[in-house]
Amino acid sequence: MTTSADTAGPLAGVRILDLSSVVMGPYCTQVLADLGADVIKVESPSGDNMRAVGPMRNSGMGHLYLHLNRNKRSIVLDLKTPAGREACLKLAQGCDALLYNIRPRAMARLGLSYEEVAARNPRIVYIGAYGFSEAGPYAGRPAYDDLIQGQTGIAHLFRRQGADLPRYAPLTLADRAVGLQVAVALVSAVLHARGQGHGQAVEIPMFEGMAHMVLGDHLGGQTFDPPLGPTGYARLLSAHRRPYATADGYLCLLIYNDKHWRRFFTLIGRPELEHDPRFCSHTARACHIDEAYAFVAEVIRTRTTSQWLDDLARVDIPAARLYSVDDLLDDAHLQATDFVRQVEHPSEGRLRTPAPLGRYARTPLAIRRPAPRLGEHSREILREAGCTDEEIDAMIAARATLEGSA
Repeated sequence: MTTSADTAGPLAGVRILDLSSVVMGPYCTQVLADLGADVIKVESPSGDNMRAVGPMRNSGMGHLYLHLNRNKRSIVLDLKTPAGREACLKLAQGCDALLYNIRPRAMARLGLSYEEVAARNPRIVYIGAYGFSEAGPYAGRPAYDDLIQGQTGIAHLFRRQGADLPRYAPLTLADRAVGLQVAVALVSAVLHARGQGHGQAVEIPMFEGMAHMVLGDHLGGQTFDPPLGPTGYARLLSAHRRPYATADGYLCLLIYNDKHWRRFFTLIGRPELEHDPRFCSHTARACHIDEAYAFVAEVIRTRTTSQWLDDLARVDIPAARLYSVDDLLDDAHLQATDFVRQVEHPSEGRLRTPAPLGRYARTPLAIRRPAPRLGEHSREILREAGCTDEEIDAMIAARATLEGSA
C-alpha cells in the first residue's frame, strides 16, 4: 500500500484537514482519499468513537473505523489546549479544505472559526457538515442518522408502504448519502478557490440534505400550487413493491416500460392484457400501481426462481435473485471485478474491504494506506507543518498530541 505516480488518483495534490468523526464526515473523506486526496485525520486523545465499535481484533480498530478511514493519516491533537489549537492552524495553512462536523459554536469556542482559520489561509474551504442549517430555528440541535431518518419522513414512509410500525432503513443511510453530498460540495468549492484565489465557508446540513432527497421523490401532488394531490410517489409506496415470492424463494423484478410489459404479458400467455385499461400505458399503470404489482406477485408464485430468471432473461426483462449481505461476498461479478479486496493491515492482519469505486483510465485508484492507528502519523504531519522535534516532544509531554506506533 504505497503511493506512486500511477496510483495517485485524480485528486492527488488536494490536501484535506479532517476534523470529523463517526460516519458522515469520515465517509466523505474516505471517498476523497480513495480518489487520491491527502486526508489528515485529526483525532482527540481518546480517538474517533467508531474505533470502539466491534467486531475488532485489537482495541481501537473496530471494523467500521477500518472501512471509513483507509488512505488517511492520523494525527492526535487536543484542540482544547493552546498547543493543539496552534498546531491545527499551522496544518490548515497548507490545506485546501478543512472539514468539521461539530456545531459551529463549538468550533468558535475552540478558536477555530472560519474567520480564525481563514486569517491563516484565505484560500481554504471551510466546510461544516452537521445536523441543521445555522439559518433556521433548529440550529445547534444534535443530529444522528436515526434522528434524521425519522425527521425527514423515511421511517414513516415504511409505515405508508404498509409496515406495522415506522422503522429506520438498516444502514447509515443519512450519514452516507449526505456524506456524498459533502464530498461534492468540498471538491466544487476547492475548484472555485483554486480558480479565484480565495476560499469560503460552506454548510451542508444533514436535515436539509436528506429532505432534498426525500422531497425529490415524494413531493407528489404537492409539487403543484394549488396541490394536485397528496405527497408520495405511488410506485415506491406500493405495499407490493418488494421482492416477489416464487415457488421456491424470492425474485427481484422490475417490469418498467411499455416494452417490458408487452413482453411479460406474452411470456405468461396473456397478450390481451396489453390492452387492459389498467395496464395499457405507463400513466395507466402508475394510476393502478397496486393492482399491477399485485397481479405480478400472483403470477410470479407459479414458477421457481431459476425458471423465472431464465425466462425473463430470454425476453430481456430486468430481474435478479434476492441476495443477503453474505451473498455479496460470493458474487461472481464482484469477484471478477476484484471489488471485495483482501489487504494486509500492519496491526490487524488480513482484512476484506470494498475496493475504491470506479475505474479511471489515466488516474487509477488504489488502497494506498491502511486505516491508521491512533496518532500513527502525528510526528510526520507536525514536521510537515514546520514543527521541530523539540516542539513535538514538548507537545507530547503536555499531551497536546500523542505519537502512535508506526
